[in-house]
Amino acid sequence: MGWMSAGDYTVALGDTGKVLCRNKAGKPLKSVPAKIAEEPAVVQLRQLTDWLARHERECLATAERWMIRSLPVPAPVLVRVWPDPAWRAALRDLVVTDADGAVAGFLRDADPERGVGLVDLDGDSVRTDARVLRIPHPVLLDDLDELRDFATELGLRQGTGQLHREVWHRGADGAEPVDRAATFVHTYAGGVYSQLRFLLGRATSLGYRVRGGQAVCPVVEDGTTVEARVWLGEYEGSGRTETGPLSWNTPEGRALRLGDIGPVAWSEGMRMAAALHAGRDTQEDAR
Repeated sequence: MGWMSAGDYTVALGDTGKVLCRNKAGKPLKSVPAKIAEEPAVVQLRQLTDWLARHERECLATAERWMIRSLPVPAPVLVRVWPDPAWRAALRDLVVTDADGAVAGFLRDADPERGVGLVDLDGDSVRTDARVLRIPHPVLLDDLDELRDFATELGLRQGTGQLHREVWHRGADGAEPVDRAATFVHTYAGGVYSQLRFLLGRATSLGYRVRGGQAVCPVVEDGTTVEARVWLGEYEGSGRTETGPLSWNTPEGRALRLGDIGPVAWSEGMRMAAALHAGRDTQEDAR
């Protein structure tokens, strides 16, 4: 963007989203002087930076939602949003699969004339004419460790955490044995917090909903909504509490058996429970 007049100064939006300012002689200043803070050009630029920051967060949240749900994304949608730097940062280098679920490669480009560009599993730059691609949840990738190593070798960096998102597999080696008829997992129960408000604060800061004394993580898998829930507490915010067991429920509140939980809902529920447990008071903190 060009420079705009603001009193005796000129201002512009920098590449990093910061409002830049120059004095009458054209010398760059470290910050915008307070006396021109209310100048229309300064106000408009700051509003624009706020909008751009919100837009970046929305693009990341949308790309993450596509990934968690492993949604089909039409190639024309990728082509349409790719010129936007915020969308490009959220989507670039994500692993995409074709309609059959086979890994097609790492997303690198989307052009209206040449189609969607990928780096395939041989490290070659290729184009695909697929009309629909999926951004799979990492728990669904059979060769996740190999893909992580390959991405590191290629120097790829994902804006949306996919390959390095923590995943949990039900019944995996070393995991707690699962009673498929049970309705609770106790692996991460019992994490002590000296005050309930600290646990509530951790849940909300991690992006989870808090409802009815529970942290809630809704997951849509195969078109069905499942809610992973962890009990937090519902009394005075200054009282002691501890993380409860993890369960999965329908949105109406019906408890689901562990054997009926899909791989994505299982992984995301365990991820939430582990993150809440990780913030517990240590023995040193409790003294």
